Amino acid sequence: MEQAIRAALSPDYPWADRFHYFDTIDSTNNFLKRQALLGAPHGTVAVADCQTGGKGRLGRSFQSPGGVGIYLSMLLRPECPQEQLMHLTCAVGTAMCDAVDASAGFRPGIKWTNDLVWEKRKLSGILVELLNDTNGKLCVVIGIGVNCCQRPEDFPEELRDKAVSVREAGVTVPRAAVAAGIITRLDDLLLRQRILSQPTAALIGELTRRSCTVGSRVEVISPTGEYEALAVGIAPDAGLIVELPDGTRRTVSSGEVSVRGLLGYT
Repeated sequence: MEQAIRAALSPDYPWADRFHYFDTIDSTNNFLKRQALLGAPHGTVAVADCQTGGKGRLGRSFQSPGGVGIYLSMLLRPECPQEQLMHLTCAVGTAMCDAVDASAGFRPGIKWTNDLVWEKRKLSGILVELLNDTNGKLCVVIGIGVNCCQRPEDFPEELRDKAVSVREAGVTVPRAAVAAGIITRLDDLLLRQRILSQPTAALIGELTRRSCTVGSRVEVISPTGEYEALAVGIAPDAGLIVELPDGTRRTVSSGEVSVRGLLGYT
């Protein structure tokens, strides 16, 4: 698949020498974290056909079988404080929507803050990890997993009503085309437009339009407790605005809480 991805990238893609491909690896995120400590540059990308140790948020495992999915990570070296990156997962979500739309012809929704959803089932997950290199410089590794070619029976039984693939959406498209579309859109949004340190109004507007969470009742899970609320909007910093039963509103951050839908996956 490596040559197919390279062939699908635009000739003006500037990071071809920073592209790494593996038939099998423990985790593309783990690889880039190791490379970051060795000085790998901004924009380095890793793609794998199969991961033996794929993971999602909160230490959960991410099923990464060979031949059916896209497992991709990108290394960023932002020139801004960590606290200015709270919107990054949401920005990646909008880029992913664009990439799937351009390569597969349908546009998924975003479950705040880190999943793409189609027909109320999970199509893709996003994991953003931060670390400091040996010089104390902040590095960000964005990990992406996309269910591309799975049939329903390919998913573990406990996930069949929660997961979906590009194929199940009625689209047959080479994985390489989807992977190249993701790399291209991330390059455009994060590296060329340089929105790393500050979300734009256009980004927040797109995130709001694509959100499957806004308008839904959710359960907010925080270190201090759990409560139910209505998700009513996206804040300028990409936090989720929720309304409590007494009518008061607050903004929750992905770095502080988890949100899960009460009526279905979203």
